[in-house]
Amino acid sequence: MAIQMIIWMSAFLCLVQVFSMPMPCQLQGQLVRSTHNLLRGMGGHFPMECLQDNVFMEFPATAFATSGGPQVRASDHIQLSSSGAKAIYETLKNIDTLFGTDELPTMWDQQKLEYFQNIVYRQIEESKCMMSSVDTSDYPIRAQGLKTYFGNIAAVLKEKKFSYCAWEVVRKEFLYTLEFILKHNSDSLLWSNRT
Repeated sequence: MAIQMIIWMSAFLCLVQVFSMPMPCQLQGQLVRSTHNLLRGMGGHFPMECLQDNVFMEFPATAFATSGGPQVRASDHIQLSSSGAKAIYETLKNIDTLFGTDELPTMWDQQKLEYFQNIVYRQIEESKCMMSSVDTSDYPIRAQGLKTYFGNIAAVLKEKKFSYCAWEVVRKEFLYTLEFILKHNSDSLLWSNRT
């Protein structure tokens, strides 16, 4: 009986320790990099047979522009640009929404696609708590650019009836978007161990 009580108390103390640890509440740079790599690996290069379906979509670089605006302390080691972080968060939400359809290409690597969707969803859930505490006074201008961009992407998918080539155009756009975020907005992401 005493051994059983000790085992239960040990299990309880372990659970208390685990649940009392701080949960990440910021955009994780490694996860954004993982989504980019998975998206790139899902289908390879842009298919030649889809060149006629490739359309120009103006990328909203201004939505991700860093400003001299307020900074939010995310940890002892890094400062996050609140509007930049919000723009990245909204981008991930839009990606999640578009990839939430049942009409995804079967020609893509389905395991990588599933991992991609799970990591995007995880990133949204883990950083949701940060969004209520950031100052986003300059965000409306950024939001308009993102709304137009993702509206155009959704329109291309619908116009081309969610075809494989339409999804390849979307994949190309999202690869560029994630690459842009990683190159130009890495200061808005939390990096656990930068090398």
